[in-house]
Order: sequence, then structure tokens, then C-alpha cells
Amino acid sequence: MRIAPPPTIAAVTAALLLTVTGCATGPAGGEEAESAGSSTGAAGDAFPVTIEHAFGETTIESEPTRVATVSWVNADVSIALGVVPVGMPADEWGGNEQESTPWKDAALEEAGAALGTEDAPQQYSEADGVNYNAIAELTPDVILATYSGLTQEEYDKLSKIAPVVAYPDTAYGTPWQESTRMIGEALGRSAQAEQLVEDTEATIEEKSARYPQLEDTTFIYGNLEPDKGAGINIYTTEDNRPRFLTQIGMEQAPIVEESLEGDQFFLEWSPERADELESDVFVTWVPEATTKQQIEQDPLLGQIPAVRDGALVADPDETLTLAISAASPLSLPWALDAFLPQLAEAADNAG
Repeated sequence: MRIAPPPTIAAVTAALLLTVTGCATGPAGGEEAESAGSSTGAAGDAFPVTIEHAFGETTIESEPTRVATVSWVNADVSIALGVVPVGMPADEWGGNEQESTPWKDAALEEAGAALGTEDAPQQYSEADGVNYNAIAELTPDVILATYSGLTQEEYDKLSKIAPVVAYPDTAYGTPWQESTRMIGEALGRSAQAEQLVEDTEATIEEKSARYPQLEDTTFIYGNLEPDKGAGINIYTTEDNRPRFLTQIGMEQAPIVEESLEGDQFFLEWSPERADELESDVFVTWVPEATTKQQIEQDPLLGQIPAVRDGALVADPDETLTLAISAASPLSLPWALDAFLPQLAEAADNAG
């Protein structure tokens, strides 16, 4: 099992522990919520359902009406499927003043459960790890963790509260499509989940088609922070960031695949070998706007071919980085209008 921080390898390790949400069908509580749940469930999947995951399998006996989730992505998917959390982790990295995200806020408002209102989800911090007490107080029917970094110990503790649907194979490695389908099955909404995947993929395809220069452009998605002095980290296609770029028609640079040794989600790379990182475009998150210039002027990092050619995408927007790294059917459509033009400009510079 591997534990992979979604935004960066080193700078955001603490943010990995933002893992726990609760949810209820419709607005968070009340007769209206219960009515919405039973009407949708009646037309959905039959229960009980059994879902396989990294820690075994979980059987859900009846349609959940109080659902808790852990980590990023899971709450987004639940809301997108019409299941509004009764509680969710505060987005302490990449979040806004409400410790939420723009895409989540918009979906909650549309569902009649905007933060600050009576039906809003409860928020709580997970900076110190899984918030077992907060989850237990919500008395959930099921706990969703299809995209998470749960350990066996955490899974076992949560299972004493309610059935847990964990990630299928690898910690923080679940594609958003698979998370959506697993959550759809757990909530009795498989058809809705499949439609959500199709609609989201159609949106990505339609918007990325506006930038034909991205097709077949090679990329490396990594982590460059010159002040850290910790080398270079390169993400592989086991991570959602490169997966997104390949989905819009770009190609992972051959040097990444050639350097893999088994099932890895990232590679550690020496700055002394920076000039070997051949690709048309290099993408990284940076802690602030001035870091891009530092990278370009760094005697080693500046030798990365894409950096040297002016084809470096280095965005300091934490919310945008979160939208791509912890990708969901809500976050990706939100991110496209901001992210695609940056990629296209870098592709143009690469010639």
C-alpha cells in the first residue's frame, strides 16, 4: 500500500489527513431528505450490495440514508449523486474562507444545503488524522473511502462505526471514474454514477478540443520547489494528475515510463539530472508566483528542457491544484477554464 499526497509530495503532507465526511440523501436531515432518499433508491439498485476493496469486501444491507466519507473526492461524488453530507472535512489546504471549494459550494447551494444554512453539512478538521469521534456522532449507515489513504488500522476502527467502502487497490490512487462508480453502487445509484462519468468526460473532451495544440504534446507532471532543496518528484500515470493530462490528449514523456521500477505513483529525481527530463511541457504546483522565476533561474532546475524553452506551467493557485490532483466530477469541470489555457500557452512555447 502507498500513501500519496494529492497536491504535492512534501509541502502538503499534513493535508493528507483531511479525511472524514458524513452525508444524507438530499438536504442534511429532516423529512425532505428522507423522502428524497427513498424516492431515488426505489428506482435505483437493489440491496444488499457487496463491494470489494483493498481490505476485503463490504456488504451494505439497505440503501444508506446517513453516509460518512473520508478524504477528498468522496464528498464531491456523493453531492454530485444527490447525497448531501451531514458532515464533511474542512478543506484546510486549497479551500476558501468557508474551508470549502467553489465547486462544492455551488453544488451544495443547488441542493438547498449551502454552508451556513440549517441544512448545511457539518464541517470538522482532520489535520490530526481521521476524526473518529465526529464520524461516530453522525451515526452513519456507511463510510465511503474510495479515494483515501486509509491504513488497515484506520479501516478497522472505522468499521466499528459503520461499514466502510475503501479504495480498490492503492491509497490515493483511485481514478475519479472508479470512485464515482463505486460510490454509486454503495448508494444504490449505479445508473446515475455511470451517467455522471459520461457527462463529465464529455465536458472534458468538449473543452479540451478547443486547444488542438495539446494533442500528442508530451508532458512531465512533477514537483519543483527550489527553496526546499529536496530534489525533483515526478508523478506517474498511477496518479490522477498525469491521468488527467492523458485524458485531454497529451502524452506522458517516455523518460518517465523508462525510469519506472514497479508500481510507483512518483519518482524521485536528482536535480543534477534535470537536463534529462525531456518533454514538451513541464507542469508543477508552486507555493507562490515568484517561485516560477526561481525555477527558471535555478542553475539545475533551469536545465529542464521545458523550463529552458518557456514551456513551464507553474500555478500557485492551491484551489486549482486541488481540483486537478484530487479530481472529481465536480472539480474537473470547474478547473478546465483556468487550467487548459495555461497548458496551451506552454504547448505553443514548446513549438
